[in-house]
Amino acid sequence: MRVQSEAAVRILASRYPYDAHEEGQLSLRGATDEVATNLKDQVQERLAKAGVNVIEARISHLAYAPEIAAAMLRRQQAGAIIAARTKIVEGAVGMVEMALDMLSRSGRVRLDEERTAQMVSNLLVVLCGDREAQPVVNAGTIYQ
Repeated sequence: MRVQSEAAVRILASRYPYDAHEEGQLSLRGATDEVATNLKDQVQERLAKAGVNVIEARISHLAYAPEIAAAMLRRQQAGAIIAARTKIVEGAVGMVEMALDMLSRSGRVRLDEERTAQMVSNLLVVLCGDREAQPVVNAGTIYQ
């Protein structure tokens, strides 16, 4: 039973990635019910010859070699960074659109295309940047 169960787990591990890399993709970590059903079927197929009826089979622990686990962690961290940056950009674009809309409705400021593009660029840099905005200092100008 142990050998056949391990063989079924190995086949399952080769069919499903640990984490879903794409939207809707099944993974060992994300599709636990489907994976459990598939595992049960795999084990049942192997043990039926011995007259064993498998009621349930589940993966209770997933472990990978340290180098694979480290690579998976880096990938997970990269995905989290990308998701956070995407959210920041979405928010920044919304804020820029709102600022442009408010300026155009107030009628106090009229910007040509070039000035609008410059303002959009500046706002996006400030809103999406990793650091707080810093004042621009012109070292070449001396005021007396």
